[in-house]
Amino acid sequence: MRLNTFAMVSIKDIARAAQVSHSTVSRALRNSPLVNAETRALIQKIAGESGYTVSAVGRSLVTRRTNTIGVVVTTIADPFAGEVVSGIEEFALTHDYSVILAACHADPEWELRAVHSLQERRVDGILVMASRIGALYLPMLSGMKVPIVLINSHHPGEFVYSVRIDNTAGARVATQHLAGLGHKRIAYIGDKFGFQSDMERLAGYREILEETDLGFEPQLVAHGDGTPEGGKRAMQGLLSSAERPSAVFCYNDRLAIGAMRAVREQGLSVPRDVSIAGFDDLFLSSYTDPPLTTIRQPKREMGSQAGEILLQLLSGEKPESRMTTGVLVLRESTAPPRAAARRSHG
Repeated sequence: MRLNTFAMVSIKDIARAAQVSHSTVSRALRNSPLVNAETRALIQKIAGESGYTVSAVGRSLVTRRTNTIGVVVTTIADPFAGEVVSGIEEFALTHDYSVILAACHADPEWELRAVHSLQERRVDGILVMASRIGALYLPMLSGMKVPIVLINSHHPGEFVYSVRIDNTAGARVATQHLAGLGHKRIAYIGDKFGFQSDMERLAGYREILEETDLGFEPQLVAHGDGTPEGGKRAMQGLLSSAERPSAVFCYNDRLAIGAMRAVREQGLSVPRDVSIAGFDDLFLSSYTDPPLTTIRQPKREMGSQAGEILLQLLSGEKPESRMTTGVLVLRESTAPPRAAARRSHG
């Protein structure tokens, strides 16, 4: 029996055509071994020819799941977020999940609205790349009973798990690299929004300065808004000081790119006059002039791992939060300071 392909086809229609029960059709469409191979093949053939598709709404009523993941990012303009979301989407696609994306623009009220909106859409779980949400709204999220996985932040709680990089260790590696080149005045450009990751990277930077007896100087710490323009403004402030730094470690690559621009606009050179290192290793960081030395984060893998943790939570498991390690990628934006370079060639 051939069904009308111009009408919405239901399981009842397929059951009538195959002369079997509704439950048999449901099992056959799920490839259940409880249905014999011949009947299963017939049902799947009828379903395929009639253009039958599973109703997401109907399935959610039965399973109490929407097979939808909510993702909250600070901004979609951030390439870092884009690469993490790509990893989430790849994982979601292979596990038959859809993704709803919301941007909060580092605004607590927008974050709150975004989370409420995702809750109203009955998402199965939420992945959050805006680290403030765990700190500010943990009681609310816990009350929602919706599994939450934070990416690149860590706020432990019964309902919150995380995938993050060891920010302190990565910052230590970057700062140690600059100190090892012979730089004595190393500045830090952080993020003014007070993210947990910024505090950890600042801590790693400070630890190395104190361990190497360079000494931590508060006036060598500036803050941007995470964007190239913010990095440019912060760098302009550092360059206007009586003793400008010979090297700068930036909270992220976008700030570093802006800092490089500020150096050039002052008639100076990177790395001859100022060495600059970033954090993230965005795809465009190898195309800057000069290419940027940075700490590489496994961005797509972090998105995929967050998805794995979320599915484990939905299955009733108690997964462990995961910590990844950054890798120093050496490029041409860092070099020994000019005085040290002259001595080595003298």
